[in-house]
Amino acid sequence: MQYRSLGKTGLNVSVLSFGASSLGGVFHSVTREDCIKTVHTALDLGVNLIDVSPFYGLTKAETMLGAALTGVDRNRYIMATKVGRYGEKEFDFSARRVTASVDESLGRMHCGHIDIIQCHDIEFVPLNIIINETLPALEKLRQSGKVRFIGITGLPLKIFTTIAAQAKIDTILSYCRYTLFDTSLMRIAPALEAKGIGIMSAAPVSMGLLTNRGAPDWHPAPDLIRKCCAKAAEFCRSRGADIAQLAISFAAAEKHIATTIVGTANPENFRRNVAWAQTPVDAELLAGVQKILEPIRDHSWPSGLPENND
Repeated sequence: MQYRSLGKTGLNVSVLSFGASSLGGVFHSVTREDCIKTVHTALDLGVNLIDVSPFYGLTKAETMLGAALTGVDRNRYIMATKVGRYGEKEFDFSARRVTASVDESLGRMHCGHIDIIQCHDIEFVPLNIIINETLPALEKLRQSGKVRFIGITGLPLKIFTTIAAQAKIDTILSYCRYTLFDTSLMRIAPALEAKGIGIMSAAPVSMGLLTNRGAPDWHPAPDLIRKCCAKAAEFCRSRGADIAQLAISFAAAEKHIATTIVGTANPENFRRNVAWAQTPVDAELLAGVQKILEPIRDHSWPSGLPENND
């Protein structure tokens, strides 16, 4: 496993991290045995960052993670969880709620402290709330020792540059913005790095778009993106390749991204993902795929309040 520095946090994180949303049964039903085995498999393969949220499975993911980490040396993992989002349309970034949320997460996961506490999907609320209320509350928790570093997450890139210009944060977690067809995260990377902010990326297969199975029905991507991704997946299959492998190899190779987060509750799937992340990118295959994806280059979809979108 390779490791990279996460901004100025002093943390060295594995280039591939474990996304624990899968432990909440977000995509399909999961078994306790598989969840626990997958977490242990990830740790044994050198993965040291785990990303979760009380939103995933409506606290089930954090609870399952707590069970999986029982008896595991706290020095073996970096815990990243979130505050502010608690349901599909339930957001509360008030100082009182996020303070309570941290205590609740600590209670579910029994991990002593949270290494990275993140404001979850901040594009759904006015950003002045995050700047004036949420972040100051989290700073108090940092001073108390309950959390070590503070970050923000979301889809639109605008939220990261807006917050970074007005407040102190340690990390950002972007999703679906560094993939085979959308690498727009790199547009803002220099400005974030200049401030010492660590960059994390999730969903390298763009929530299923860049897989043989294709996007689920709930996926917010418009038809053009779906069709181009399906065509690219077929192109890979015709050459005996898996587009998901290409997507993960491509994402993990970007050195400006400290870590890429992938989620599964299947230990063998995660073992495969780690192997893919360590496989060099097939340049010829990549060129063919990117030619097919050119019509949707750096395309995305709206998320949250209109004023918070790019």
